[in-house]
Amino acid sequence: MAVRMTLKQKVKYVMDKLEELYPNPAIPLDYTSEYTFLIAVLLSAQSTDARVNKTTPALFAMASTPEEMITIPTERIIEVIRPVGLSPTKGRNIKALSQILVDKYKGQVPRTFEELESLPGVGHKTASVLMSQAFGYEAFPVDTHIHRLMTRWGFTSGKNVEQTERDAKRLFPPHKWHDLHLQMIYYGREYSPARSLDLSKDIITATIVGEKALKSINKKR
Repeated sequence: MAVRMTLKQKVKYVMDKLEELYPNPAIPLDYTSEYTFLIAVLLSAQSTDARVNKTTPALFAMASTPEEMITIPTERIIEVIRPVGLSPTKGRNIKALSQILVDKYKGQVPRTFEELESLPGVGHKTASVLMSQAFGYEAFPVDTHIHRLMTRWGFTSGKNVEQTERDAKRLFPPHKWHDLHLQMIYYGREYSPARSLDLSKDIITATIVGEKALKSINKKR
């Protein structure tokens, strides 16, 4: 049953409950450097972290630096990463961005949104993950789980991820963004899936929204 709260109280409740459930959220992707993290995040688009983590060991054993990656035929990269899906596009992007890193950045991953988003296959969400999780910049990447939860909890209109990101940054204090990004992903996966929602398990949605209000929110989507 939902508890009557102000928006400020709901936001605090969400942060407190997520901190209680996931006090030290770990990055779910396996990596050994800024470069391998970038590649892992790129591969995770429209895939799962578990599938990416099963795929990257073979890729990184073959090439773990941009200098090594540019020596690998694109067809071979595509073959190795096939399990994650969209492998032709991702493989070409990995080869192209690796060449740019070597030619333009001396093999280093750039540390600005503008530079990251100029790389093949790197959109705003991927750049935000790098800026937040790799470089410690105050960013709030929004993936499908966060977009769903923000909408489900009535924190955003849910029209698009850009609006969701703006609303998340407006509601949550910057020093919490790094952990909240990960905590919300874990919570969405474990307790608040897109389908077969069980409010007896999804304590946050049940507490701050309730079944009746949730149905109303879902109808507006």
